[in-house]
Amino acid sequence: MADLLPEHPDFLWRNAEPKPSYDAVIVGGGGHGLATAYYLAKNHGMTNIAILERGWLAGGNMARNTTIIRSNYLWDESAGMYEHSLKLWEQLPEELDYDFLFSQRGVMNLAHTLQDVRESKRRVNANVLNGVDAEWLEPSQVKELCPIINTGDDIRYPVMGATYQPRAGIAKHDHVAWAFARKCDEMGVDIIQNCEVTGFVKDGNRVVGVETSQGRILTDKVGLCGAGHSSVLAEMAGFDLPIQSHPLQALVSELFEPVHPTVVMSNHVHVYVSQAHKGELVMGAGVDAYNGYGQRGAFHVIEEQMSAAVELFPIFSRAHLLRTWGGIVDVTMDASPIVSPTPIEGMFVNCGWGTGGFKGTPGAGYTFAHTIATGEAHPLNAPFALDRFETGKLIDEHGAAAVAH
Repeated sequence: MADLLPEHPDFLWRNAEPKPSYDAVIVGGGGHGLATAYYLAKNHGMTNIAILERGWLAGGNMARNTTIIRSNYLWDESAGMYEHSLKLWEQLPEELDYDFLFSQRGVMNLAHTLQDVRESKRRVNANVLNGVDAEWLEPSQVKELCPIINTGDDIRYPVMGATYQPRAGIAKHDHVAWAFARKCDEMGVDIIQNCEVTGFVKDGNRVVGVETSQGRILTDKVGLCGAGHSSVLAEMAGFDLPIQSHPLQALVSELFEPVHPTVVMSNHVHVYVSQAHKGELVMGAGVDAYNGYGQRGAFHVIEEQMSAAVELFPIFSRAHLLRTWGGIVDVTMDASPIVSPTPIEGMFVNCGWGTGGFKGTPGAGYTFAHTIATGEAHPLNAPFALDRFETGKLIDEHGAAAVAH
């Protein structure tokens, strides 16, 4: 399977030196920051912009997620955002002229209790009403689609069915970042690595610049795409964000020939598994209960994830763990993102995606770019305003976000 990976040139973008000023500055060189810059240039003609990354390009959550892409969320607002994102995913390989191995192999969410079945069928019906491809699978259909799942009735949580979204799937995350970075660079966007933001320059309540480890950069538009560190950036700017940052751990096995044809999630057994293009099994579960900024694995989490995976897929008992890691997810009270202006004039924030950030990459960038360029929300991100936590117009996606958000 390794021969499927494309060849890459030594360099895909320039390592730019910061200019004294820009029309806009994007803080965070991950998927959302890159996508925002791409759509600012493509849709709004803004090319005098900079992406500031404190480490290396896409070295945060973009390189630390489990690459799942889907749009089968419950509420209308979420379905609108994620379905728009999925439609963009479907055209991006051609648009970016880059094979980032987008594979629409489908995603199953297993139901193990009667309550699971009721909630899952409700979500399928909601998806269909919103034009999202979704269907309900009986246990025999689950087994037919993914033969290695244990669907016996003598296990702790028998499989009672599953939701299924055929258009969902995975993509190779680092290739996605490189694809966006190359196009951004071609359109004149400066990508500045090893450039940590240390503060913001304000004139009253208006942002006029960014203090960085490479000096002051003047700008009157700032887009924050800092994921788990968004609250740190907001505090620097002088406002609070209603998010909590949690470590999320994942792991991969050694390489195998294809055995797992789709993506499978289970809330009760508490694991989700896919097989990457090279052949490794990729699995994760829920976020760590504590707040923190850790980016490493832990033995008790590894043990729980592997035991859950073996319970669902007995064949995996023969697999060996290859590596483990952690990312930093930013979680809001309603498990939905914030894509919004902030109390600081000229400053905008895109955060709170929980563990759903990767699947939302193009949709977030598309709508956030519109908000930065025009100063007003796009219809798709208008419901995800920061002030919803004051008005009470929450979008509670804890159920559909589920184990994998």
